[in-house]
This record gives sequence, structure tokens and C-alpha cells, in this order.
Amino acid sequence: MTLPHEEAPLSDGALRYHARRLPEPTKAELARRGATLTAAFGRRFAPIAIEQIRHARKGALPPEAFARPLRLAFEDVGGTFIKFGQILASSPGLFGEEISDEFRSCLDTGPVVPFHEVRRRVEDDLGTDLHVAFATFDRVPIGRASIAVVHRAVLHDGREVAVKVLRPGIEHLVATDLDLMEPLFDLLVRQTGAQIAGAIFQQLDGFRLQIGEEIDLRNEARALAHFRALVAKSGLDLIAVPEPYPELSGPNVLTMELLDGVAIDDFEALSELGIDPAPLIEQLIRGFFLMTVKYRMFHGDVHAGNLLLCRDGRIGVLDWGIVGRLDAETHWFLCRMLAAVVGEEAAWKDVTDHLIKTYGPAIGEAMGMSDEQLAAFMRSMIEPVLLRPFGEVSFAEMMNATQVQVAEAHGVEFQSRSFLATLKRIRLQRRIHRMATDSGGLMSDFDRGYFLLAKQLMYFERYGKLFLADVPILSDKEFIAELLAEANSVNPPERPEA
Repeated sequence: MTLPHEEAPLSDGALRYHARRLPEPTKAELARRGATLTAAFGRRFAPIAIEQIRHARKGALPPEAFARPLRLAFEDVGGTFIKFGQILASSPGLFGEEISDEFRSCLDTGPVVPFHEVRRRVEDDLGTDLHVAFATFDRVPIGRASIAVVHRAVLHDGREVAVKVLRPGIEHLVATDLDLMEPLFDLLVRQTGAQIAGAIFQQLDGFRLQIGEEIDLRNEARALAHFRALVAKSGLDLIAVPEPYPELSGPNVLTMELLDGVAIDDFEALSELGIDPAPLIEQLIRGFFLMTVKYRMFHGDVHAGNLLLCRDGRIGVLDWGIVGRLDAETHWFLCRMLAAVVGEEAAWKDVTDHLIKTYGPAIGEAMGMSDEQLAAFMRSMIEPVLLRPFGEVSFAEMMNATQVQVAEAHGVEFQSRSFLATLKRIRLQRRIHRMATDSGGLMSDFDRGYFLLAKQLMYFERYGKLFLADVPILSDKEFIAELLAEANSVNPPERPEA
């Protein structure tokens, strides 16, 4: 049995991932980038800080007031900040519709890379001239994301491909930004009390872990091949995963099949195509549970910019740079939670025991609840959100429920927008973290798989509200039960020992 927070040994055909080692930024690089960030954020936030002072007697400004200056500052400085903007753009369940809409431009925003730099990057990686590798290669990119650009090309046999090229120097920029982000967002929270900055601050650990893998495109090439095989094997015929071309790929370049379609949330284009997205989203969610329960892996970034409604009637899933991989502990907890929701009463105790083990005995004290009350509380939060129609639920409320209860038990206003209340919540969370660690909980280990799992559920909530408002996420309980039985026949549901 694989222990919690350990990777299982590789077997034949297993997906292999390795994070690229980031360079150590020099003091000069930190100083130059720090000056750029200070100027950009200062310029964008000075007016809002003045307005905050003027508005003090009437109460704190709403979170939406901070969204635009933050988005503009992100776009001013680019790089890693645009990548973070994508999380905000795609998580209305976590940040709210208005904030997510404000950051929508971050899903495909980035400066143009001069073509001679793109050409040099491709030729250096492939070890051959551009015209030898490709029959044609468009000079204008079809996509400009935070860490890479994508160009359309044609192979010598006539196949159309998309060529993803890492931005030159992105490794140094990412390393520098990551070192500067924590003090920057901590300062924003303290100076403005902006809840949006506090939410970003809490996600930095997960962000640092994922981006090292994402900037080595060999990881994504392997993921494309791996998940194409699993999709075909599982009979998910409505899902399209681009085919990678390893002979035309490397650490900084990925050549793959070009899928023809429109963004899943481009409603005007969807209407013109005349294709109903509902069955596609249903199969996408079905495939997500299949991959997660059966194989302990899933696409870790299904935001709207990565979903394409193809003209052939399939849903294309792009950008496999982030893949969620569940350790034994998190996989066990997910399976027990699903088993509880589909009718196994004994599994609810397992769900509660998991929380106590993860947070330590202090969780009951922090929430002001006995073990029995904690079990009833968790059931009241989890069961409805998975069994009620998408139009009636909020995954963000479920995931925030514990924090809300802890805040209330300690007399802290969870919903207050004031900077003082925000600081109190952050301090309380740090205190609970220390209590959990001191009482023997596992909370000190950041669980990247759980982080990505929660993020994908929020993405699915958005698509569900758009296209499946009358359908619950666990619409086919029989399918889930069969999937759990199949998974349990391979790995019985005894909880892994810490």
C-alpha cells in the first residue's frame, strides 16, 4: 500500500512527470523585477487606497472595487501574474462572477514574442531548421498565454498542427516572480484588506508546486499520449485529446494535433455551430470521475480557455501541462466521500475521521463541535452539493463551510469586507494550522492533489450552471457505485496508514 503523500513507483505505461528546476534569481534580478512590480501595483492601487481612506466611515469597499486595478497590474507586469489571473478568471465559485469576468482577458493574454526568438527556440530544441521540420509555420501566433505562445503550422505530409513554444527567459521570470509574490500579496492584504489578495496569498504554495512541472513541455507531451490512450480505452468518444508528435517536441517546444473549434463559453459561436454542449459536458464530468477514481489522475486546469467545442461534435481538452495526481490518502478520502453520498452510511464516519486525522483533534475544538456534531455538519455540507442540481449549489460555500464555522466559533466575521476582519481571518487560520500541527494532524503537508481536485470541481460548477442547471454533478449514482466497486476490487478501501 502506497503511503500518503508518496508517489507510487512507476509501472509500464505510467505517466511520468518531473518538475524543471528553477534557477536561483540573483539579487539584481530581484531588485529589477521588484522595482517593476512596485511601480505597476503602486500606480494601479494608489487611487483605490485613497478611495479606501475616504470610504472608511461608510465601511470597506466591495471586493469588486479591487478587481480591476489588480487585473490591470497583472497585465502590466505579465509573466507569472497572468498565470495567476487565469485562476481568478475561471473560478467564479471561489471569487465571484464579477471578479472572474474582470480577469477573463487573462485566459489568452500575453505580449507577442518576436518571431526570430520563436524560430530560434524551436530550432534549438528540435536540432533542425524550421523549414526542415515544417512545411509552413505561421509567423502570427494563434494563442498568447502567460508562459507560452502557440503557432499554427503544417507538416510535410499536410497535417495541421499547433506548436507550443515556451517564452524565452520564462524560467528566470517565474523564479523571480515566485520569490516576490508572497511579500507582495501579504502587503496588499495588510494595506488594503482586499479579500481577493488574501485568497491569492493562500494559494501560493500550490502555485509554486505546479509551475515547475508546467514549464517543461516534455511533461505535457507525455500527458497527451497517456490520456489519449485512457480516453480511447474508456470509450469516451465525445472527448478529444490532441495527438502529440514527440519527434517534433522537446523541453521548450510541443508539437501536437490542431483541433478545430470554438471556446466552450463563446456563446455566439456555439449558437452558430448548432451543437448542444450539454451531453459533452456530461461526458467530460463522467470522464473526470472515471480518471480520478480509477487511475488517480485528472486534467488539473479545465478552465474555459482549455475547452474547445470541436466542429465534429466532440469537446476538445487542451493544455495538459497541469495534471492532478492523488496520493493514497486523498484518493481514499475521495472514494469514501463518494461512497457516502451514493448510499454507504458507514462511509460518513470515515469522512469525519479523515478530517480529524488531517486537522488533528483540534478541529472539533476550533469549530466548537463534538465528533458527532462534526459528522452531521460535514454531511449537511457535502451531500446536497453533490446531489442537488448545479443551479442550486455552490462548491465554494461547501469548501468554505469549515472556515466559516471556525470563524463564527471564534467570534470573527467571515463575510466582513473590512481589512481588519481579513487580517483576523488570516491570523486565525495560521493559529488553527499551528494547533493542528501541534496536535498531530497532517495539515502541515500541502496536498497538491486535493488543491487541484477542489479547483476542478469549481470549474465544473460553472459549466454545470451554464449547460446543466437541472442536473446534479452525481447524476448517475449507479455509474459512481460501479466505478467505486471496480476501484475497490483493485485497491480495497482500507485507509492507508500515516
